[in-house]
Amino acid sequence: MPRTILITGAAGFVGTHLLKSLLSDTPTPRIVGWKRPNTNADEASHRIQQNKSVEWHAVDILQSKDVINAVAEARPTEIFHCAGIASAADAPKNITRTLAINVLGTRHLMQGLKLLNTCTRIVLPSSATVYRPKLGQLNEHDEVGPITPYGLSKLAQEMQSLRFVSAKQQVVITRSFTHIGPGQSLAYAASSFAYQVASIEADKKKPVIHVGRLDTKRDIMDVRDTVMAYRALMSSSSITGTYNVCSGRTHQMRDIVMKLIDLAHVPIETQIDQKRFRTNDYPDLSGDRTKITKAVGWSPQITLDQTLNDLLNYWRAQV
Repeated sequence: MPRTILITGAAGFVGTHLLKSLLSDTPTPRIVGWKRPNTNADEASHRIQQNKSVEWHAVDILQSKDVINAVAEARPTEIFHCAGIASAADAPKNITRTLAINVLGTRHLMQGLKLLNTCTRIVLPSSATVYRPKLGQLNEHDEVGPITPYGLSKLAQEMQSLRFVSAKQQVVITRSFTHIGPGQSLAYAASSFAYQVASIEADKKKPVIHVGRLDTKRDIMDVRDTVMAYRALMSSSSITGTYNVCSGRTHQMRDIVMKLIDLAHVPIETQIDQKRFRTNDYPDLSGDRTKITKAVGWSPQITLDQTLNDLLNYWRAQV
């Protein structure tokens, strides 16, 4: 069967970077991209959607028949299931929708694959927020116990996908830690900080960055490294199971703000905004990448300083 890659959520943050990586391959495989119907695209996503090497389809993942028909049309051999609610900050605003998209949407996809009855390998990006909080690095043997609606939805998504595992449906679950980079929405802290710096430089904002808690610790990596991890796991056809995708290095959010301020062309101060504080937030979300490195030889290549510089330059071009 010819190699066909399906990316759900292909117009999103991770999906866009994954597409860029795949399109750089020679020869380029057949790529099918699903996007949500009637959604506005940012400039980067819009450009990638104009690429004629990708077969684009608007698919509502909540509509079972639409998903099953789209799977049958694509006949994928590989799937990166990137569609879903991806923001832990947005999830509590509509818990029902978060659960529907992340869990029911995954069920519809897996049902379509079961009916197709061909061999398919699936990489399912989950989240580190499925783990029970603890101090220090989390590994794949640590206990799950999500404390947020988003984490709960991702754990349920994992369980839903594993119900359909068979000789023909191989599933690799990635428990991805914080990844940032150009094109990320303002719902995420690092992107919000970079946007504020760019706005201040453009004289569109007073020279103050509004921040939430800065003492939280996060394992942070570049989204472009993240998609390379996903690709490495997809390519290693002999492995399945669950893998942390993380840098193995932890930073306080205060460090992220200060690094961006150091990159700024003008003096900037910070101001605590209580409205930006999250309830049930993880004080420490640090990852152990030993398993994935041993399995596929992957390790992150892009420094945090380079990532932040690229993120800031992205927002400089936008404002």
